[in-house]
Amino acid sequence: MQSPVHPQIRALAHWIRQWGKLRSAISCLFIIACFAAAISTAASVVSTNQIDWNLVKGSMLLAVVLGPIFIAFMFYLVLHLDAALSYLQDSAHQERLLNESMQDNIRQLNYEIEERKKAFQAKRRAIDELRREIAERKKAQTELDDQALLIRSIVDSSPDLFYYRDETGRFASCNKMFEIIMGKTASELIGCYPAEIFAADSAQAAILTEQQEVSRLRTELILDVEFIKDNGQLLWLEVRKVPFYDKQGRYIGLLGFGRDITSRKLAEQALEKAYLDKGKFIATLSHELRTPLNGVVGLSRRLLQSDLDNQQHAWANTIFSSAETLGNIFNDIIDLDKIDRQDLDIVEQSISLSQFVSDIANFAELLCQQKGLEFKLDITSNTDYYLTLDPTRLRQILWNLINNAVKFTATGSITLHCDLDITTPALNFDIIDTGIGIDPDEQTRIFDMYYKSQDGRRLSIVGSGIGLSVSKALIEAMKGSIELTSTMGQGSRFSLCIPTQITAKPEEVVVSCPALTILLIEDIPLNADIAIALLEQRGHSVLHAETGEDALALLDTEDDIDLVLLDMQLPDMEGTEIAKFIRSEAHLKNLPIIVLSANVRKAEQQLAGIKIDGSLAKPLNTSKLDNKLAQLFSPSAVKFSQQKQEFNHNLEQQILNKYIINDYIASLGKASVKRSALLFAQLFPGYMNKLLEAAIQQRPAELKDAAHTLKGAAATVGLMWVQQQAAKLEDEQINWQGLERQLADFQLETEQHMAALEEYIEQF
Repeated sequence: MQSPVHPQIRALAHWIRQWGKLRSAISCLFIIACFAAAISTAASVVSTNQIDWNLVKGSMLLAVVLGPIFIAFMFYLVLHLDAALSYLQDSAHQERLLNESMQDNIRQLNYEIEERKKAFQAKRRAIDELRREIAERKKAQTELDDQALLIRSIVDSSPDLFYYRDETGRFASCNKMFEIIMGKTASELIGCYPAEIFAADSAQAAILTEQQEVSRLRTELILDVEFIKDNGQLLWLEVRKVPFYDKQGRYIGLLGFGRDITSRKLAEQALEKAYLDKGKFIATLSHELRTPLNGVVGLSRRLLQSDLDNQQHAWANTIFSSAETLGNIFNDIIDLDKIDRQDLDIVEQSISLSQFVSDIANFAELLCQQKGLEFKLDITSNTDYYLTLDPTRLRQILWNLINNAVKFTATGSITLHCDLDITTPALNFDIIDTGIGIDPDEQTRIFDMYYKSQDGRRLSIVGSGIGLSVSKALIEAMKGSIELTSTMGQGSRFSLCIPTQITAKPEEVVVSCPALTILLIEDIPLNADIAIALLEQRGHSVLHAETGEDALALLDTEDDIDLVLLDMQLPDMEGTEIAKFIRSEAHLKNLPIIVLSANVRKAEQQLAGIKIDGSLAKPLNTSKLDNKLAQLFSPSAVKFSQQKQEFNHNLEQQILNKYIINDYIASLGKASVKRSALLFAQLFPGYMNKLLEAAIQQRPAELKDAAHTLKGAAATVGLMWVQQQAAKLEDEQINWQGLERQLADFQLETEQHMAALEEYIEQF
């Protein structure tokens, strides 16, 4: 236990060292002298009641004389005691460290002893494991040899050829079929370069393409190689070459496979020939069918321009629409490549819904009358709208469905239901019959290409099996849908929905051009008569040439020809020859040429490299003919027409759906519509609160639900822009960043649109 005096001695020794012996001694001597003076003064005062200065001086002198001896002795004693204490402390500390080191060494020694024991046991286990591994490796090697033998047997027995070349290009392995094809044994091939065995122009060298090409591409290469055997037999081989790379990406070899595809190649060649023959046949057949069709189109067009009563005009218009649609269908039939790729063109235009439905109803009524069926037209919405859609395609679909309904209905009625959903907007049709119906097991396949029902009653009716599949393809191309519901013995219902847009009534812009002298090159008299009548009706002079020779003669002799209408198929030469002649003559090279063809795309391909100024499909469409002539000879009128079209397009982008608003005001009255607008204004803050809350908490489901509710409400009151923006929030991927700011801007914009809605309603 440490003595309480030790800290004092240590502190005193520390003070002496810090101050120095001399300064410390002087300080101590001064203190002793002062102490002696104080004691002597006190003693003299007590004894004599006064200070005896001699006594004081003597005390101080004695203290000064004896003080240094006492101080030196005391300093010596303190410093030696401090050194002894330091030595004792260091010795105790060293002893404690030594004890701790010895204890650590003892623990380390015990740990090493334990580890040596464990290492010895692990060594014994490793030896046992090594013995087992050696036994397993021997077993695995035996199995591997067996598998290698089996794989080699499989490769050699394969009907496909196989070979392997190392990174230098030498043969490293091959199978029996490769030996047969190459005409060499494996011992003759392995270790050799192909160039050492086969000539560069040999049939075998065609199979072995340059290895560097495959290694450079770093991907497999597939080739169809024509191989002629020594006996003259022709083989086609599908050769597949796969490069091998190690983990570092270094090329280490090439693996080649070859398969006999002779039968497939011969079948493909036969199929291609049949395909071309079929295309030529369809093109020829279509051209022959167009001759009477052109007469129907031309004469019905002229009939429409004559004085007819309303019913006769409707019948003539139906004839004209039917023939025109049939002509457009011919364009798709003869373009086999477009049909194979399902690349049917969808050409949208603005049409009158009421006129369109009337044409369809006239056609359907005539079909039903021929079979003694009742036709019903059920219209459940206002059809006094103009819609943007492809009337030819939609007419083709409806006629196909109505034809089928009449075909498979013996007694009863055919109903055409029409409904325009102006909120979406979408056009819905239902074709309902009371026929034999369709079995539930066949309803899922009824739209398949060339599928024909196995029902005996349906098999007895002639059909190609492509009508419904083509109709479905057209509907999907227009982004629509079709559904079937049917009950055996009661009839069927085909329901189709086509998305559309409500547009303004198109303004008729008269596009005219000056009187021209036109050379018409057409070999079919009926087509020529109709074309001449159309052109002369517009004030043009027409020179007619039935053959290529007549056309060339007129081009040489007539100097005032302004335009050439060129038919591509003539009895004595092709239209390309006439076009080349015109462009080769200096005085004719700037003469405008418009090509007339039943297949415009094919004609343009044939005239590739020859400058032409346009093309028109036969039978001639009067509006397209007028626009084409105006483009060439009256560009200012065309520009005015385009400006009109752009103006009409801008009307569709307005913030209010005025068609819906006008319809509601006419049906429900101004007061009712005004109440609906006021109710929307009251509910709108609640809609926005839900949207903002969902945006802040980033809850996509709640945001989409609120947007869906807002979209329906905006559509009901005719706020078109608000409906579109809500639809985007509902359908598009949500970008949470900046969404709150967008919703705030959306709210301000919507309030302005609501004010515009109120002003528009007040106009009535």
